[in-house]
Amino acid sequence: SGYRSPATNAALHARSSGVATHSLHMKGKATDLRVEGVELRHLRRAALDLKRGGVGFYPVSNFVHVDTGRVRQWSGA
Repeated sequence: SGYRSPATNAALHARSSGVATHSLHMKGKATDLRVEGVELRHLRRAALDLKRGGVGFYPVSNFVHVDTGRVRQWSGA
């Protein structure tokens, strides 16, 4: 998942409190990703090692969120 329209973001936000109202996805500055053959925890570590932007870890949903916002990290379901 990369870019989200405001309508898509609003629909996702209505279903989940984990979706930000003003998500960086709507500005094309965030992506949710997984890489076949790469353990999610290794992908998370690689993103954190960059020390740039936000990194969200979602092992239940099987993706890592990365964005160009301020440096921060979190875990979600």
